[in-house]
Amino acid sequence: MNIVLSRQIIHDPFVSKVEELSGQNLLACYQCGKCSAGCPSISQMDILPNQVIRYAQIGLKDELLASRSIWICASCMTCDVRCPKGINVAEVLEAIRLILLRQRKDHVEVEELSDAEKSDVPPIALISSMRKFTS
Repeated sequence: MNIVLSRQIIHDPFVSKVEELSGQNLLACYQCGKCSAGCPSISQMDILPNQVIRYAQIGLKDELLASRSIWICASCMTCDVRCPKGINVAEVLEAIRLILLRQRKDHVEVEELSDAEKSDVPPIALISSMRKFTS
């Protein structure tokens, strides 16, 4: 039963979509944790970068799509550089964001921010938020 279940998870459409959008082989990750150890945004994340990969590997779609971590990632690529297997973890996070954005869901609705709120937000955050809609 467990073998069948794990095969179903690995071939789940969500897992396949993440791999297709990111161009990464999720099963190559062996959970060394180097990506999480080097992440400058780790203190704000609810799921660590290596855990994001594990959640994606085992098809925990709802948990990933509800995670703050996919929006916290700054795509600084530190995780990519540290990965001994050459997995571009930031691309996986971007792929998960894209899945949500294609459903027209975003963590921040720039259009709903007041002018005062926009002036307090770092410009790179606004640019990043808008960039997500151009992918």
